[in-house]
Amino acid sequence: MGGVSVQLFVGDDWSEEHHDVELMDATGRRLSKARLPEGVAGIARLHAMIGDQLGDDVDQSEVAIGIETDRGPWVAALVTAGYTVFAVNPLQAARFRERSGVSGAKSDAADAHVLADMVRTDSHQLRTVAGDSPEAEAIKVVARAHKTLIWERTRHTQRLRHALREYFPAALEAFDDLDAADALDLLGKAPDPASAAQLTRGQITAALRKARRRDIETKTDRIQAALRGEQLGRAAVITTAYAATVRSAVALLTTLNAEIKAL
Repeated sequence: MGGVSVQLFVGDDWSEEHHDVELMDATGRRLSKARLPEGVAGIARLHAMIGDQLGDDVDQSEVAIGIETDRGPWVAALVTAGYTVFAVNPLQAARFRERSGVSGAKSDAADAHVLADMVRTDSHQLRTVAGDSPEAEAIKVVARAHKTLIWERTRHTQRLRHALREYFPAALEAFDDLDAADALDLLGKAPDPASAAQLTRGQITAALRKARRRDIETKTDRIQAALRGEQLGRAAVITTAYAATVRSAVALLTTLNAEIKAL
């Protein structure tokens, strides 16, 4: 790995429609796995998964990814984001699977595990994929900035979740995705339990429609019920202080969402 200490190993079993990925640490322990859609949305989710595992001191060179192809927009996006990407020959993967005795029937998820384990233990036998044109170098600037902003969004979302847990746990029940447009809209309007309980159905519905959510009536019922339910409270001055930090977090996340979309 050129002297770089790799902290995270990713197996990416791809198809034209989706990518099954597994994240593994240096001991071979599975950290997370997911099925991601092909395209920008899938790449964004992969960046977020990686950022969530690496924490604040992130260096993209500490991430090694194994995938059974060396071309296409997805691979180019991984390379330009700064990850170390290894092109794995399918025959190499099959031999590794037999040698390592991976149990279970062959599946996309199992193949993602094999690919992650290969880059963890056999990277010296694999070929790295590198961008070698001025255009690729230019794309790196934008791709890495895009990835970094997604990591920043992940960290700020974690901080927002921690703050809400301390004084407003009902918000965590109400909103599945704290960095989603509807959650940010409503938390910006009502960042404390008292004001949130006063949100009308019209306000909640409008936020959901603006965010292009489906099944709006059901979601409105669930959000309003969660925000109006009984919960343990904190002293008024503490709640006010936390609400101020949540307003700031909402403003930051709203800006990050806009810039991520722009990039």
